[in-house]
Amino acid sequence: MALGARGGPAAGVAVAGALGAYADAHPGDGAPLLTLWFSSMIEMKSWLATGAAALLVVQLGSALAMYGRLPGVRRVPGWVGMLHRWSGVAAFGLTLPVAFACVWSIGFEDEPGRVLVHSVAGCLFYGVFTVKMLALRVRGLPAWVLPVLGGLVLALLALVWSTSALWFFTSGVSS
Repeated sequence: MALGARGGPAAGVAVAGALGAYADAHPGDGAPLLTLWFSSMIEMKSWLATGAAALLVVQLGSALAMYGRLPGVRRVPGWVGMLHRWSGVAAFGLTLPVAFACVWSIGFEDEPGRVLVHSVAGCLFYGVFTVKMLALRVRGLPAWVLPVLGGLVLALLALVWSTSALWFFTSGVSS
């Protein structure tokens, strides 16, 4: 296995650990740094995260098609790979202002339990994403590695979304 393959997990741990450590050492005051065109920071975070979560459906469908696991699809059009790549880029891009607001304005929180799960899953998402992106460039990996890493990225982003945006939309908390 190539040196890059061994360094990928370490890079992922470093990214997740650095995000968590920074957010924990520099707890924010909750003041919004940016809201874009939304009325509040939490509304911005919720809608951008929802956009990223919606792109998860595109990511999952296109990945299943590329790996021949999408029922009823025998021949995958050539554009599916590009759709997968760019929907992933767009989803990741939507997460960046959300993460920035979380890390800078809120910090790493451990209460209540939902928020602890959200904080840990958010850090792990970026760590696993790092490993997946590095693994894309490593030749000779077992065939199961990329689908497993992609599934972890998807599951972690779904967990982050469900412990934040879904909670925001269903809890009745005002923005």
